[in-house]
Parts: sequence; C-alpha cells; structure tokens
Amino acid sequence: MLWVKAFHIIFVMSWMAGLLYLPRLFVNHAMATEPATQAQLQLMQRKLLRFTTILGKIAVILGVWLWLQWGFGGGWLHAKLALVLVLIAFHVYCAMLVRDFAAGRNTRSHVWYRWFNEVPTLLMMAIVILVVVKPF
Repeated sequence: MLWVKAFHIIFVMSWMAGLLYLPRLFVNHAMATEPATQAQLQLMQRKLLRFTTILGKIAVILGVWLWLQWGFGGGWLHAKLALVLVLIAFHVYCAMLVRDFAAGRNTRSHVWYRWFNEVPTLLMMAIVILVVVKPF
C-alpha cells in the first residue's frame, strides 16, 4: 500500500501543478491582444487541461483505493474529502473557462484571473494541513 500512497502523492502533486498553471494562462490570455498570441494560449490551455484531467482522475482513483484499503476515518477526512470535491469543481470550472476562451466568450479581466489563481493554492494548503495535522 505504500506504493499506492506514493503514487497518489505524485499524481496529486502533478494535478496541482496543472491547476496552479492553468489560471496563469488565463491571466496571460485575458491580457493578450494579438490573435497569434491568443491562439497559442488557447492551444496551451487545451493541452494542459487534457493532461491535468488525466492526472486528476488517477489521483482520485488512487485516493479512493487508499481509503477503501485502509479505512481512514475521522472528521479531518470528511473535511478533506469536501475540499477535494471543491477542487474537482474548480477543475471543471477551469474546463468551462478554456471553452469560453476558445469561443471568444471571456468577459473577465486579468485581475479577476489573478485572484482566481489563488483558489487552488488555498485549497491545497487546507488539504495538506488536514492530512498532516488531523486537527479533528
């Protein structure tokens, strides 16, 4: 099970890397004015989203496997799982934003995306604290 745990952590880290970078691409895209730059950023967003989605699915599958095998319990786990669901919702919302950018329907400023970029960081911090500290 330590191998499953190790790979779960690796895939979570990789998934988070994508979720941290994708909103930065949104910031740049919201500021871009040249069509060639916008097209390049759309391509980058689409490819990153596709790869990040695969990583996230594997991370979730491995997490469920760990949960079913070790039967973790406690309030910290329920809070962590709730935050993971919020992180998944964030990922889905990012996919919607990628589609909006591709269709030319973005209505938000680069400043909004700069704040939006902080959401996965805050979620990651809270999840790690819950897993390590197990405060309840």
